[in-house]
Amino acid sequence: MEIEFHGAAGGVTGSMHLVEAAGRRILLDCGMLQGGRELEAGNAAPFPFDPAGLDAVVLSHAHIDHIGRLPLLVARGYHGPVWLQRATADLLPVMLEDAASLAASEAERANRRRAPGEPAQAPLFTAADVARVLDLLRPLDYGARTAILPGVELALRDAGHILGSSIVELWGDGRKLVFSGDLGPKGTPILRDPEAIAEADLVVMESTYGDRNHRERSATVQELGEVFEHAWRERGTVLIPAFAVGRSQELLYWFARYWQEWKLERWRIFLDSPMAGKVVAVYDRHQALFDEQASQVWRQRPSPFRLPNLYYTETTQASMGINAIASGAIVIAGSGMANGGRIQHHLRHRLERRDTHVVFVGYQAEGTLGRRLVERAPWVRIHGQELRVAAQVHTVGGLSAHTDQRGLLQWYGQFRGTPPVALVHGEDPARQALAGELGRRFGARVELPRPGTRLAV
Repeated sequence: MEIEFHGAAGGVTGSMHLVEAAGRRILLDCGMLQGGRELEAGNAAPFPFDPAGLDAVVLSHAHIDHIGRLPLLVARGYHGPVWLQRATADLLPVMLEDAASLAASEAERANRRRAPGEPAQAPLFTAADVARVLDLLRPLDYGARTAILPGVELALRDAGHILGSSIVELWGDGRKLVFSGDLGPKGTPILRDPEAIAEADLVVMESTYGDRNHRERSATVQELGEVFEHAWRERGTVLIPAFAVGRSQELLYWFARYWQEWKLERWRIFLDSPMAGKVVAVYDRHQALFDEQASQVWRQRPSPFRLPNLYYTETTQASMGINAIASGAIVIAGSGMANGGRIQHHLRHRLERRDTHVVFVGYQAEGTLGRRLVERAPWVRIHGQELRVAAQVHTVGGLSAHTDQRGLLQWYGQFRGTPPVALVHGEDPARQALAGELGRRFGARVELPRPGTRLAV
């Protein structure tokens, strides 16, 4: 068994790793690159392998940086099975259909601006490409060890990152590879904790926050309540860029749990994302995957997804109507890194106002608008317009869907025999810090692969 790294190797997005075992070729994830324009241009580049030569694809979870190039893979010749957890199979069409719609809109805008004689830009992929992907899905339950190819077996374990997120166990050639996918922190609302794995010949592990520890969740929740109180006293508005899968649902969970303490009945709360509304329906269908505390909260009133003053804004007109609200609105909208989607329209409308509070609740990749705002850029450009940043920007790190250095070390420490580690899905400072701690605490041999690095398992 061997693995070759082709994405999220020295960066956080574009997860994609090629495994060869028992004479077969299995692709782990097929994610989209996200960040600056130059980085995202790589999404349209040829794959560094022949898609038609693959025998199987295994997906860790439904975030777009792990699944976003799958329609391209199919359009360019892949026709084999796509193995994934059952809830991920429900989330995947929501995510990819939205991505196809965004790609069509981006191509349309680019073509309106193109010079005479300049060739028209085609979208990265289409809704028809997404439909072909859906025919290939092979859903699995957690824990079911399955022969996916002659001589190759697969099991998925709960990663506690988003609904359906999986740790991948892959057996072949008498060896076992464990791919962490994205690992959630212990105690994450709604989700169960990441499962412990005891044995591996190689661990491919994420390292998003390999160089830091999160604030305690209780302190983060307190901070969130203080932001709401401050904004209310200023007669302001709160904007929360949030991923449609995972973060938006967790925020609604906290809103329900602290409904009285945060006096949320006085606000108008908008989930301004058609995709997030569809994701809510998927969460409702998979309540069997919730942890016990979440199950209790769902039985209480108000229910997180049915708060009495929660509005799901499906149409563009309804989203634009939020701009007419002078104060007293909490707006949760995608994208989570503020690099596209409806949140950009709200930021363009309100970023120059001091009474606007922008709350970031997740990782902001290099090159994104969110990263520039978190780093306190005095000016930003949105839709070609230069805006002075007068809004108050808050970074609430304790709500991250990724575990921190402490959690990564604890998860690795459950393996027997100190298996070697390849660190992916992290920028180099995070990978290097985590590699140092793995070596110091466990004596682990750690690799920091780059695109094209090949390792024996």
